[in-house]
Amino acid sequence: MEEITWNDFEKVVLRAGTILEVMDYPEARKPAYKVKVDFGEFGIKMSSAQITALYTKEELIGKQIVGVVNFPKKQIGKFMSEFLVTGFADENGDIVLTTLNGKVPNGSKMI
Repeated sequence: MEEITWNDFEKVVLRAGTILEVMDYPEARKPAYKVKVDFGEFGIKMSSAQITALYTKEELIGKQIVGVVNFPKKQIGKFMSEFLVTGFADENGDIVLTTLNGKVPNGSKMI
């Protein structure tokens, strides 16, 4: 594992956001949803997330997640991703979202 400096870490902008909308993404190579997330002062952003194995669209609405908001936009098929959804793979390789235990203002910075 390569070590990074504190300055390197500070370049990654991790922010809290609330999922507003979840849509199917049938064109994705692996099963995924399109998610629309409110990041407060950073705006409402869209991304795709391979989280269909563990989450229904309905249960995701209103959930606060952690996203990387300072990556450049990325073309994923016909869809333009505006942030990176964060999570961890479980023992089956399914993605468990990085979420918050309590509510914080949208756009709050991870410190």
